Amino acid sequence: MYLEKINSPKDIKKLSIDELKELIVELRAHLLKRLSEKGGHIGPNLGSLEFTVALHYVFDSPKDKIVFDVSHQTYVHKMLTGRKDAFMIPEKYSSVTGYTSPKESEHDFFTIGHTSTSISLACGLAKARNLKGDNENIIAVIGDGSLSGGEAYEGLNNVFELDSNMIVVINDNNQSIAENHGGIYKNLFELRKTKGKAENNIFKAMGLNYIYVDEGNDIEELISAFKSVKNIGKPIVVHLSTNKGNGFKPAEINKEEFHFGAPFDIETGEFKRNKSGQKEEDYSSITLDFLINSVKNDKTVAVLTAGTPGDFELSKEVREKMGKQYIDVGIAEEHAVAMSSGLAKNGAKPVFCGCSTFIQRTYDQLSQDLCLNNNPALILVYYASVYRANDVTHLGIFDIPMISNIPNLVYLAPTNKEEHLKMMEWGLNQNEHPVAIRVPALDLISTGEEDKTDYSILNKYKVTKKGKDVAIIALGNFYKLGKEIADELGDITLINPRFITGLDEELLEELKENHKLVITLEDGAIDGGFGEKISRFFGTSDLKVKNYGIKKNFPDRVVAEKLLLENGISKDLIINDIKEILNK
Repeated sequence: MYLEKINSPKDIKKLSIDELKELIVELRAHLLKRLSEKGGHIGPNLGSLEFTVALHYVFDSPKDKIVFDVSHQTYVHKMLTGRKDAFMIPEKYSSVTGYTSPKESEHDFFTIGHTSTSISLACGLAKARNLKGDNENIIAVIGDGSLSGGEAYEGLNNVFELDSNMIVVINDNNQSIAENHGGIYKNLFELRKTKGKAENNIFKAMGLNYIYVDEGNDIEELISAFKSVKNIGKPIVVHLSTNKGNGFKPAEINKEEFHFGAPFDIETGEFKRNKSGQKEEDYSSITLDFLINSVKNDKTVAVLTAGTPGDFELSKEVREKMGKQYIDVGIAEEHAVAMSSGLAKNGAKPVFCGCSTFIQRTYDQLSQDLCLNNNPALILVYYASVYRANDVTHLGIFDIPMISNIPNLVYLAPTNKEEHLKMMEWGLNQNEHPVAIRVPALDLISTGEEDKTDYSILNKYKVTKKGKDVAIIALGNFYKLGKEIADELGDITLINPRFITGLDEELLEELKENHKLVITLEDGAIDGGFGEKISRFFGTSDLKVKNYGIKKNFPDRVVAEKLLLENGISKDLIINDIKEILNK
């Protein structure tokens, strides 16, 4: 056993090539065992195993600085930098994050979870090194899929200006999460086909030096290549042709499904799914059905994603059926929003499906390209909740403060199936505003009654229960909690606002007549959020307002229920607060 003796990269430098090969076998075995039991990013980590070993064998981390793009492929890096127990001992599987974290190790330089960032971050490290007169190697690792993101181009364009050591390792496995999209991949194909000798070379065209490694999963080839560029005094691209999922046949064959997955059976490659039978209807499935029918019935409807179709259940089969009406722009959310604006301007009906955490990247395009031009694109915001992804790099709680304060945009928060369907229908077919819908994140609720609301009459809240003294305005995912509180307290008012971006001033004025306290509930960051709009309205009145949401911070891997309790959010805590406020 070699891995047991590896406590830092210095330890692998003592191994012979044959011993390194044995180490790689051990690493893959432990990696597969943990992935099969806990789930995670499968294909990316298996495919990057050999070059990660080679990087640490040749370079001298942490003096030499390695920046991994997205950093979802750093499991082996962690195993070689003092964190192997988290991959060898089941009880410690959750002791590290799935991404790089400076809190964990001096070998991690940034907390990273979004794509296309490594080159820009490494450019900063390299420039600081030059300004200080230091001499360490700076290495940016980036996958071919990440090259579709705009920041990657900006970084590559600036690398040339450094005119000093800067090594960009391109991990090219001919695959993003799903298939690659974009013109750059034609050139990458030519480079792989000609073993790096194609006359057209995008990297050379940007002024960079270039070498190609055809066997990107061969430890000897990798070590030779990295040794040739160590301490080089100029910017250079090392282009590796690798195999995503390398060493595990199911992951090699089904690269998209095994990019990220739940626990699976190592012997069969089958994921350990719920065996209760057919998948139950949920908000994702009814949204998918709506999109499929919309595309089928209207040739002007276009469904856009930014490199993550699986997040929205847009399987390969569904994508093929949608044909040219499905558009994957690559990992380029900014472009997706701007393109949606262009589609809408010229008479098409764009629907951009995006995750809350990635929508954050599109603020400028939402504001300038879409909303300033007031073009009627529809944006579906998924995973916007404390109940969804909770890693610090993938939080879905910041969309309300960001989106709801952009002029012209109508941001909606449905609370049930019927509202969601009606909002999507209206948002897709109206032509007055950009519309975003916060796709519900909890279990599907159906009223069984068609929603007949005219959403073109903006900012009209729905009073679902009339009472006095206390009014609860419960937004979206938190409407269920609001109803539970209202049911227990009895004669109070419950309101489903539905509109995040505006105030029903007429209704709010009416509350002043026989209410003493207004409670707002929102499943997101409280600062700059929905509740503060309500508080501002009542600011000069005698009516008290208390807002509930998540305080401004970056919570990391906190269970939703615990996070809510930390922020004073539960039925019992809020009821106690109400009683105390009324008794003052």
